[in-house]
Amino acid sequence: MRSMTGYGRGTATFEGRQIAVELSAVNRKQAEIALSLPRAFLELEPRVRDEINARISRGRLTVVVGLHAKGGGRSSAINLTAARAYRDQLESIRKTLKLGGEVTLDQVLRGPGVLDSENVEIATEKAWPALQKALKTALEQFIKMRKREGEALATDLRNRAFAIQKSVKTISVLESKVMEHHRGALLERAAKANLEIDVSDERLLKEIIFFADRSDISEELTRLRSHLDQFVGHLGKDEPVGRTLDFLLQELFRETNTIGNKANFLAISQIVVGMKTELEKLREQVQNIE
Repeated sequence: MRSMTGYGRGTATFEGRQIAVELSAVNRKQAEIALSLPRAFLELEPRVRDEINARISRGRLTVVVGLHAKGGGRSSAINLTAARAYRDQLESIRKTLKLGGEVTLDQVLRGPGVLDSENVEIATEKAWPALQKALKTALEQFIKMRKREGEALATDLRNRAFAIQKSVKTISVLESKVMEHHRGALLERAAKANLEIDVSDERLLKEIIFFADRSDISEELTRLRSHLDQFVGHLGKDEPVGRTLDFLLQELFRETNTIGNKANFLAISQIVVGMKTELEKLREQVQNIE
């Protein structure tokens, strides 16, 4: 199981330049990729997205691809048109102000637009293997970090699911006492109203049978146990399970609410409140899972 947050970085060398890829992610229900590429790599964008989509199914992923000179600076091309224009301007200023010396290459290279890092010409087909290598390294680091965080999340989710399972067992024990409680309550109300009702009175038996049918929660408890078993089972899978867990939680909430509405027994109602609290915490955590 993996979380939806993480970071990864990968690099590769191509023709004396370094390609660097950085990935970072935050929570999103769907996969969303914000991709920043150097202009030289724009036509490779579909391939980059395909590589990411093949391994990431949820989360908002920010991907930054950089192209750098081997020494660490950005890989740049010289704009000769801008260089000539800037040299001519400097030469004109030197003559107008009657300055000594000559216009140097260093001065020209500092001119605006002379070093054009955005328009480096790259043979993209030849560059793709290096970019793919850097991207795969970044993805591997990114997924490893997600797995570490996912394991911690799985431990917390498993403990909360076990607590809910324990509550379900307690409700199962209390369920057998609901009919007796209702029968006693009916007799008590009759006594307070000065009504003499025999315990074998047909009206009393009909009321108890009606109440038993209306408050029967055996099916809900069976489905709860099944959903909880499935929930815990998915926590150990090495694949995206966030959507499945989210669906199971919706079912768990539905069955828990039904039990609370049907049981009509204070002890069960109190347990249901605690279960809803745990389920809400589970729902919050599941939003962090891929």
